[in-house]
Amino acid sequence: MNQTQVKEASQFIKQQLTGQPGVGLILGSGLGVLAEEIQNPTAIPYSEIPHFPESTVSGHKGQLVIGELEGQQVIAMQGRFHYYEGYTMKQVTFPVRVMKELGVDTLFVTNAAGGINTSFEPGNLMLITDHINNMGDSPLIGPNDDELGARFPDMSEAYDRELVAHAEKAAEKLNLGIQKGVYVGNTGPAYETGAEIRMLRTLGGDAVGMSTVPEVMVANHAGMKVLGISCISNMAAGILDQPLTHDEVIETTAQVREDFLGFVKELLRTLSV
Repeated sequence: MNQTQVKEASQFIKQQLTGQPGVGLILGSGLGVLAEEIQNPTAIPYSEIPHFPESTVSGHKGQLVIGELEGQQVIAMQGRFHYYEGYTMKQVTFPVRVMKELGVDTLFVTNAAGGINTSFEPGNLMLITDHINNMGDSPLIGPNDDELGARFPDMSEAYDRELVAHAEKAAEKLNLGIQKGVYVGNTGPAYETGAEIRMLRTLGGDAVGMSTVPEVMVANHAGMKVLGISCISNMAAGILDQPLTHDEVIETTAQVREDFLGFVKELLRTLSV
């Protein structure tokens, strides 16, 4: 994926816009319902956008929805791409490059994740304070385009501290109990073994999933501010004596839907960008 392809995709999207999006939303498994709250929406299927991959996972609708939400001009990915689908890291993160080209400078990344921290419960929302890239790959490998970002980008504040503080205030206002923690990105698509979860807990992980880390790395490379929110959809392997299923993930995210919707809307309503 090169800058020419980024420009071609963003030009195609721009032709269908009336406003200028400033906030990007990447909506994970079961969380795409937020895009249905967007007012005066323009929906563009990924299949129509030049160079865009297509989402192949259930619970991911596969379109961009652009419009207004709580006074902010937003562009939402209703469904994301994953490394385990067979896409390259550059394909997985291509939409982030396109959002930046369209003028987005603040990115909210959401996901469904397994709880590693034993004090968590399914249905909790967790603000991501940091991450561990356990994918064995990076979207920044290869020639660097200095127009897009620095060769060696700083990741010491991958999740913007001001946005995390803003989110804590919003949760307090809503009387929403919220967790904070470190997200571990694995490749998937298999769920982790009990031994792997014990290892990740030892390394400092609080939640684990199969996304988010590549997009956040590229967003930081591009100079965007990032807020990450995980919906703890299940406890990871070895914590409860039961098998893990994708159906459980979708079921739990459906249960926490109202909390999630209210939280993100409050974040947007009180956000100064």
